[in-house]
Amino acid sequence: MTEHLEVPAESLKLNIDLDSLTIPEISRQSDTLLGQTRAQSALEFGVAMKTPGYNIFVMGEPGTGRLSMITNYLTQFAAKQETPPSYAYVDNFEKPREPISVQLPAGQGEAFTKDIEQLIDDLLATFPSTFESPAYQQKKTAIERRFNQRYKVAIDLVDKKAEEMNVALYRDNDTITFLPIRDNKTLDDDQFAQLSQTEREAFHDHTEELEVFLGDELLELPQWRRAMVDETKQLDNDTIGLAIAPLFDELNRKYQNTDDVISYLAEFKKDIVETITDYLMPARIQEVKDITTKRLILTEQYQPNILVDYQQENGAPVIYESHPTYQNLFGRIEYMSDQGALITTYRRICSGSLHKANGGYLILDAEKILTYPFVWEGLKRALKAGKIEIESPYSEYGVNTITLKPEVIPLSVKVILVGSRDIYYLLEDMDSEFNEMFRVLSDFGNHIALTQNTIEQFIALMVKQASDSGALPLTKTAIVRLIEHSCRLSENQHRLSARINDSLEIIGEANLFCAGSGGTEIDQEQIELALSAKESRSGRIAEEILEEMTNGTILIDTAGEAIGRVNGLTVMEVGGSSFGAPARITTTVYPGSRGIVDIEREAELGQAIHSKGVMILTGYLGHCYAQQFPLAISASIALEQSYGYVDGDSASLAELCCLISALTSTPIKQGFAITGSINQYGEVQAIGGVNEKIEGFFKLCKARGLNGDHGTIIPVSNKCNLMLKQEVVDAVKQGLFTIYAVSNVNETLELLMGKTAGIMNAEGQYPEGSINFNVVSRLKEISDLAHDGEDHEDDGKDKE
Repeated sequence: MTEHLEVPAESLKLNIDLDSLTIPEISRQSDTLLGQTRAQSALEFGVAMKTPGYNIFVMGEPGTGRLSMITNYLTQFAAKQETPPSYAYVDNFEKPREPISVQLPAGQGEAFTKDIEQLIDDLLATFPSTFESPAYQQKKTAIERRFNQRYKVAIDLVDKKAEEMNVALYRDNDTITFLPIRDNKTLDDDQFAQLSQTEREAFHDHTEELEVFLGDELLELPQWRRAMVDETKQLDNDTIGLAIAPLFDELNRKYQNTDDVISYLAEFKKDIVETITDYLMPARIQEVKDITTKRLILTEQYQPNILVDYQQENGAPVIYESHPTYQNLFGRIEYMSDQGALITTYRRICSGSLHKANGGYLILDAEKILTYPFVWEGLKRALKAGKIEIESPYSEYGVNTITLKPEVIPLSVKVILVGSRDIYYLLEDMDSEFNEMFRVLSDFGNHIALTQNTIEQFIALMVKQASDSGALPLTKTAIVRLIEHSCRLSENQHRLSARINDSLEIIGEANLFCAGSGGTEIDQEQIELALSAKESRSGRIAEEILEEMTNGTILIDTAGEAIGRVNGLTVMEVGGSSFGAPARITTTVYPGSRGIVDIEREAELGQAIHSKGVMILTGYLGHCYAQQFPLAISASIALEQSYGYVDGDSASLAELCCLISALTSTPIKQGFAITGSINQYGEVQAIGGVNEKIEGFFKLCKARGLNGDHGTIIPVSNKCNLMLKQEVVDAVKQGLFTIYAVSNVNETLELLMGKTAGIMNAEGQYPEGSINFNVVSRLKEISDLAHDGEDHEDDGKDKE
C-alpha cells in the first residue's frame, strides 16, 4: 500500500548520458558568464552607460566566481576600447607646494621622461663650458672695462687735485688713502709727526677736502656697479638663452600637440636659467664638482613624476584593488628625513588605484571599503566631483600630515563593487546617496539552470581550468562527476551550483591523486578520491558522533518499535562543513490543558523558526481532530541529547507523528528516520539539507547492518533535491534501504505505524479503528476529563 511512495533508485541522483557529452577543444575564455544571464545583461548595460552614476554593484555570495568572471569579461571588453591618457606631476616653479599635473597621450609618459633625462644630460654637457667661449669672455671683459674706465676717470681727477695740494693718493684694491708729500716723497707716521702743527693741520684740511671731492666724484659708483652687474647678468642670461634654445626647440616640435607639455617646457625654460646661474656657472663649479650631484639636483627639480602610463594598444585598464586603504585607492605623498625634519617634493607623489583605473574600470570589494576609515566617503566624493584629489584624510581631524597640494586630475572611471546581498541592502538602507551612484545591480544567482547550453559552458570552463592550472586532461566520467558534485552543492537535480570555485578546487586536488598514481588523465576515480579526502579532512566530528551512536552513548534505535519516540533528521554545520545525523524526538502526553510544551523553547535552546513549527502542531490538532469538542491536551516534546541551539521547522512532521504515537499509544517503527515541515492542514513542506540528512541516517544503519527494514521519509517536494552518494543509491537498488516521499501527514503515519490513517467522511467522522479515529477518541476522552474536573471544582465552590 505504500509502494507508490518509494523513490526509485534512478531518481536519487542526476543521470547523465555519457554519449551525449562532448569535450570541447581548449580555447580562450569566453566573455559569457556561466549561467548568469540576468547578471551579464545588467553588467553589459552598466558598462555601456557612460552617464555618471551608472556604476555597478555585483551582488552574490562568496565562492560563486563573481570576481574572476567579471574580471575576465571586463578585460576582454576593455581591450577593444581606447587607451586613456597618461598623467604625470611636475614642479610648480611659482608655487612649489602645488605640483602641476601633466596629461600626455597614452604611451608617451616613458618617452617624455627619457626626453627630459636627455635634456638634463645636454644641459650638463653645455654648462659651464658655454661661459668659457671667447665671445662670452670678450663681452664680459668689455663690461668690466667700461666700469673700470669710469672708476679710473674719477680717481684720476681726485689724484690730480691731490697733487696740487701736495698730497699723494694711494690705492690698495678698493681702498683709497691720502698721504703727505715732502720732496716728492710720501711721509710715514714718524716723519709726519715731526712736521709742525701748522703743516699737520693743513694736511688734515686738504685730506678732508679731497675726501669730499672723492665722494662727489664716486657718488654714482653704486649705480655703475649695479649697471655692471645687470649687464653681466643679462649677458649670462642671453648666453644661456642662446645655448638652451636649440635644446628646447627640438622638444617643442616633438610635443607641439600636447598643450600641458608645451606649457611645462616654457616654465622649465624660464626656471632653468636661474638654476644654471646657481649651480652651473664657472664661479660655482668649485662648490659643486661632482657631476652626479649636479644631475641629482636637476633631476629633483625637473624630472617628471609619471603616475600612470599605459601603452597605446593595451585598451582601457581593468584594476582590482585587493587592499583598498585610503592611500592605496587615492594615492599618497611620501616623505624623507632631512636633518630630523620630514620633507617631500612632487617626485614623491605616488599613484593610487583610481589613477591606475582612470579611463577604465575599478573593481572593489564592498565589505573591505566599508572596513577601512574614510574610504567610502572619499570614493563617493571623488565619483561625484569627477576628480582625484590626493590629500591626507586626517587633516580634517586636526592631524596635519601633508605639505603638498597636488593639482587634481580629472576622473572618468566605472566602479564595480562586489559584495554580498547583506552588504547591498545595508548600503541601500543606510546611505541615501548609494542608489544615485550605483544605479546598476548585477545580481549573481546561487544556482544555474541545468540546460544543454550551461552544461557545455560548464564543461568548457572545467577543461580550460585544468589546462590553465597545468592539470592533466579530464575524461568524460570525471566531468560527469563534477557536474553531479555541482548539482549536489545546489541541492537540485536541475541546477548547477554557482559556486564554480568549489568545482575548480576539486580538479586541482584530483590532479594530485592522479599524478601520484602515474595516470595520464583525471578520471572519475580521482574525482571521488578528492571528494572523499575533502570530506575526511573536516569529518572528525561526524565520525565521533557516529561512534557514540553505535556504542550507545547517544541513544538512537534503528530496529523495533516504540511509543512516543521517533528518529528525526538534522543537519549540523561546523565551520565550512555540514553533515547529517539522526536525533531522537520524544513526546509525553497526559490529561490537562497546558497545551504542547516545547522543552527546547522553555530551555531557551529552541530558536524562533523551530518554535513556530511546534506551535503549528496545535493548529493541526485543532483543525483535524477537535471540531466537535474543545481541544484540551498537555504534552511535552523534546529533542533528546541536544545541548546546543536548535532552529528550523524540518522536525515538525516528526514531532507531530511522535505526538500522535504518544497520544494513541501506537508504536512507531524505529527503522525509519523522518524529516519535513508541515502546515496547519497537514501538508508536508520541503526542507533543506535533505541529502546530508539521509546519508547521516544511512551511515548509522550501515554501521549496524542494513537489513531492508531501514529507510527515511522526506517531503515529496524534495525529490528534485536528491543528489545522494553512490553507496546510498546502490543500497536502494539492492533493497537494503528505502527512501519514501510523502505529501501529507496521513501517508507518513501509515508508513511509521503500519496502519490505515483514515480519511474523514462527510459527517466529519474517521473510520473506526484508524489512526485518526483513535486520535479523536483519545482527545475527546482527555477533553471530557478536563470538563469533569471543572464540574467538580464548581460543585466544591457551591457547597462552600
